[in-house]
Amino acid sequence: MMERVMMNDSMMRAFALEKTGPPEVLKLSTVPIPSVKPGWVLVKIHGFGLNRSELILRAHEADEEYIKLPRIPGIECAGEVADPSDSGLKIGQRVVALMGGMGRSFDGSYAEYALLPQSNVFAVTSTLPWAELAAIPETWFTAWGSLVECLDLQKDQKLLVRGGTSALGLAAIQIGKSFGCFVAASTRDASKQPLLERAGADLVLIDDGTLSKQEKSVNLSGFDAILELIGPSTLADSMALANKHGKVCVTGILGPEHVIHDFDPIKDIPNGVALMGFYSNYPNQETIDAIFAHIETHGLQPIIGARFSLEEMREAHTLMERNAAQGKVVITVD
Repeated sequence: MMERVMMNDSMMRAFALEKTGPPEVLKLSTVPIPSVKPGWVLVKIHGFGLNRSELILRAHEADEEYIKLPRIPGIECAGEVADPSDSGLKIGQRVVALMGGMGRSFDGSYAEYALLPQSNVFAVTSTLPWAELAAIPETWFTAWGSLVECLDLQKDQKLLVRGGTSALGLAAIQIGKSFGCFVAASTRDASKQPLLERAGADLVLIDDGTLSKQEKSVNLSGFDAILELIGPSTLADSMALANKHGKVCVTGILGPEHVIHDFDPIKDIPNGVALMGFYSNYPNQETIDAIFAHIETHGLQPIIGARFSLEEMREAHTLMERNAAQGKVVITVD
């Protein structure tokens, strides 16, 4: 059910998480608009994407000692500068912001305004609608970093995106195709094949324990690059799908296991295969510029699975928990 909250010019609507639990613990309230301070930028938020890490924060992570409640969640946003402080940005300038402790160490984007460290805020010249712009920052930064910085993806390579129906997976498929690669994507649900093909997948593999047989049936001779989004539960199998001198990047943990016990890097990593991971906590302006330039050059559009208003935050979290969104879940802030 949508919530309505009255406010004045010095107040804003926000979800300040006070305790962990189901989506119902998210309550819209009014809080003061943050006061600007040196080194920080006040951003008027127009939209933001939802991320699984925020569901984890709401469900149980906020009970950890390093999270100080109440806390406004949200690890990314798109908006405009309301007060630049000493950042050098201009009032009204379009920006995106992400990571670096946002929504955990300090208040994040589940609000109409956010006071953010200058190091987290990046100018953009994109004229994309706010909903599409909001779908990009964290998801596309992570996909780009995984494919470019880690896997060093090159034209005509064979890329496997394992966990392709996630928002991150869909972005990776789009980027891989725009690089001129052959892109295969996996899913456990055969009904998601049209979604993967819409993103640009050349081959859809059903992740039913027979990926190696499916790969051999089309004579791919292994993959040059594998983006592993399921995590430890499928990593060994993914490494086995890499060809000689192939690379595997672990970026997501969508599966049930978060760590690998008794991992022996000498025996468990196949000879000639490189294993790496991408950690998305350190974005920079150069990379953000490269991503948006690439999006514009190739005419790419983020795949939005569902769009909600700020008042519909509980419904948005519920949808994500059911894994029912076919694309990025976006909140727009009027």
